[in-house]
Amino acid sequence: MKIGVTLHCTDDSMDVVEFAREAEARGFYSLYIPEHTHIPTSRRTPAPSGTPELGREYYRTPDPYVMCGAAAAVTSKILLGTGIALVAQHHPIALAKTIATVDWTSGGRFVLGIGFGWNHEEMENHGIEVARRRDVVREVMLSMTELWSNEIAEFHGEFVDFTPSFQWPKPVQQPRVRTLLGGAPGPKMFAHIAEYCDGWIPIGGAGLRAALTDLRAAWEARGRDFSTAHIVPFGVLPDAGKLEYYAASGCTEVVLRVPSAPRDEVMPVLDEFVEFSDVWNK
Repeated sequence: MKIGVTLHCTDDSMDVVEFAREAEARGFYSLYIPEHTHIPTSRRTPAPSGTPELGREYYRTPDPYVMCGAAAAVTSKILLGTGIALVAQHHPIALAKTIATVDWTSGGRFVLGIGFGWNHEEMENHGIEVARRRDVVREVMLSMTELWSNEIAEFHGEFVDFTPSFQWPKPVQQPRVRTLLGGAPGPKMFAHIAEYCDGWIPIGGAGLRAALTDLRAAWEARGRDFSTAHIVPFGVLPDAGKLEYYAASGCTEVVLRVPSAPRDEVMPVLDEFVEFSDVWNK
């Protein structure tokens, strides 16, 4: 099991490029940053934290693909990913090129952590019918995989449609960049993961072992070897017992959360987490 970190970076938090360099120097396996294209002022959709208002970091989120590309330029080993990306809110042809370029320039170190999204107003501004967002994500991912893995690609779906086309560069990872889907466990979620993803990003560990039994069944029903699945609990505040539980449950990676804050607040937490990195990232 490996240990990574996530920073909800903003334009006034610790710089992501600097953070990536520091995390790699301390032996962390991965770094994930989130995505919001924009945040509508309406709070018709409740904040995921359960608080009346969103944290200010949601309003100030930079583009994660640009940030991962910048971080790739100053690192050589650490995986760089999205936690999580809102792929339905992009044109799939353009997004496929962006992701492939980041993976290509980083030497195959990009991880695409994706989700269906929670902010209804944000989705609606992109023209997404909220009730159909899972279907949109599915077609975006399937169509991007066609572009990534074929010299000539085409796709004809309900939401995505393009004629035979060339697109380069191809990502180093094939047939797609490592793709992890976040969300609550359940038959529909696990069917999506088994069809077009490489693993699951659960938030929290309650019921994890039982859920993995169901995910294994969905995975193997697709004729896939479950030993290749990535199970990555995300946004964890660690202690030794919790990490032992995750390891015993079959998790392949755990992503620890550092505060969205300036360097003088982030670095003490990152240094505190080194003890866990030193134990697991061998």
